[in-house]
Amino acid sequence: IESKSVTRLCGTHDIITVNGQFPGPTLYVTNGDTLIVKVINNAKYNATIHWHGVRQMLTGWADGPEYITQCPIRPGGSYTYRFNIVGQEGTLWWHAHSSWLRATVYGALIISPSQKYGYPFPKPAQEIPILLGEWWNSNPIDVVNEAARTGATPNISDAFTINGQPGDLYPCSSSDTFRVAVKTGETNLVRVINAALNTNLFFSIASHDMTVVGVDASYTKPYETNVLMLGPGQTTDVIVTFNMSGAQRYYIAARAYASGQGAPFDNTTATAIVEYERVGSSSCSLYPYFPFFNDTHCATELETAPAMPNLPLYNDTQSATKFAEGIRSLASSDHPVRVPQMVDENLFYTVGLGVINCPGNSCGGPNGTRFTASVNNHSFVLPSSSSILEAHHFGIAGVYEAGFPDTPPVQFNYTGQNISRSLWSPMRTTTVKLLKYNTAVQIILQGTNILTGESHPIHIHGYDFYIVGSGFGNYNAATDPAKFNLFDPPMRNTVNVPVNGWAAIRFVADNP
Repeated sequence: IESKSVTRLCGTHDIITVNGQFPGPTLYVTNGDTLIVKVINNAKYNATIHWHGVRQMLTGWADGPEYITQCPIRPGGSYTYRFNIVGQEGTLWWHAHSSWLRATVYGALIISPSQKYGYPFPKPAQEIPILLGEWWNSNPIDVVNEAARTGATPNISDAFTINGQPGDLYPCSSSDTFRVAVKTGETNLVRVINAALNTNLFFSIASHDMTVVGVDASYTKPYETNVLMLGPGQTTDVIVTFNMSGAQRYYIAARAYASGQGAPFDNTTATAIVEYERVGSSSCSLYPYFPFFNDTHCATELETAPAMPNLPLYNDTQSATKFAEGIRSLASSDHPVRVPQMVDENLFYTVGLGVINCPGNSCGGPNGTRFTASVNNHSFVLPSSSSILEAHHFGIAGVYEAGFPDTPPVQFNYTGQNISRSLWSPMRTTTVKLLKYNTAVQIILQGTNILTGESHPIHIHGYDFYIVGSGFGNYNAATDPAKFNLFDPPMRNTVNVPVNGWAAIRFVADNP
């Protein structure tokens, strides 16, 4: 982990990178491998690396979030992560899990199936990793530190990126726009990762349909679509047949799905370019380290303006919902669904925003308050002397408290208008929920309309889970379970709770 100068949006910036690369190296592994990564921190900030979506069965200390499963790697220090990839295939990713370092410290983690089984679809001609990111002209650490100091919302990003480049709709960015070289008639596997910090993103390829075959390293039934919606942390694998002819060019584009009414967001659009090889031209020279990037892109006829896909509007909740509802687990003999039919723990968590009062109403939130996150009226505070895993293992007192509530302390109209201000201010705690081994767990994640309703991405470390249901408004325990999909629900590690709505997830707590 080290600093490097890069040029973006007409300026030179010192950013934190891995091995001097932005995005960082793509790691290629096979289901069943043991992965050993030595991380040397040559940056000026504390750092850790999280292997997003890896189950980490019995290797929780390798998961990465600072002060949760490990103390941070100090500047000048190092740490070696060692863990197994077991029973997972598809696209995951890795990123820093300390402050906002992951704005630039991230990369793809590609898990291939073992040779014995192969893909549950025809082997693609090429595999193309696409990492969507968010870019700030300011130092991202300074951005989040300023928000923490003032209590206001962090400044929005200045651009989105595709494989580290904003694309030619931004100033000073045309020559470095990421380009994908394809041949007419070939069918490729495109691995899309939303590595943005804070933003749900729509994604599309002009004039090309996509068939979803996997999400979050879990295979799905084939689902044809012309647009994807990915929450931060989510991945989607799509099969694309590049069936256009001639030396044509087509934009790949990504822009925000912004569900929060009145909330500021980055309304720009990132682009990359698909370029078809000219008939008779030699094959493109592609870097094996990061395929499909060309310093000198493929020879084509006289370049024409790329076609632009029809992306949904920024607030198109209908398109976001349609995409989410189209995803189903493959549910085959080789990839069975093991969703718990009955549950032992039934938890109800409200998720949303809140505010905390400041002395003299001196902060940058509404009426001089400080913005904060809230789950069941608790706002989490990181420990600073020990990680929670270390404190649990060694019985260190005073680091965290047990007893995180199974339900919110007060029931109210969670998605209604004009919610009482007495419900706006959560407690600041370091409180955990304890589960018994092998417990079948259901969590209802209920969005709230405190301050504003918004689609919230919720990621669980160490587990995949089944999304058995979702809807808008308040969850109804009497009627909604009858609508649950317990046959082929999608399995993910990150779920988008719908704006002013809810999502129901199930998993078995089998990973101490």
